[in-house]
Amino acid sequence: MTILRLLAVLVFAVAANTVTAQGNILDGPRASGVVAERYDGLAMVRDPAAGGDVQSLVDQVNAQRRQVYTQRAAQQGVSADQVGRLYAAQIFASAPAGTWFLQEDGQWVRK
Repeated sequence: MTILRLLAVLVFAVAANTVTAQGNILDGPRASGVVAERYDGLAMVRDPAAGGDVQSLVDQVNAQRRQVYTQRAAQQGVSADQVGRLYAAQIFASAPAGTWFLQEDGQWVRK
């Protein structure tokens, strides 16, 4: 494996851990159904009665995720949207039971 390839793998691993750690912050709200995940790797408030604190947390997590997706996209020569969709699968795998996921077709799935 070349040095550049190894570095690319390490960068991906660090970025993946960052997104997973951000998801952990949302574990409680996701498990209760207040926060959901989307097909594009971003989180959303699912319960409109959740309040501004929850929305603020989701906004903060999404800003961090967008930064990771943008950096990864620039390294790979793809769009940030493509990267987010790839991370969405990892987020699904690591999310707690009870988490809601909004699919691209608008359908909801609960883990």
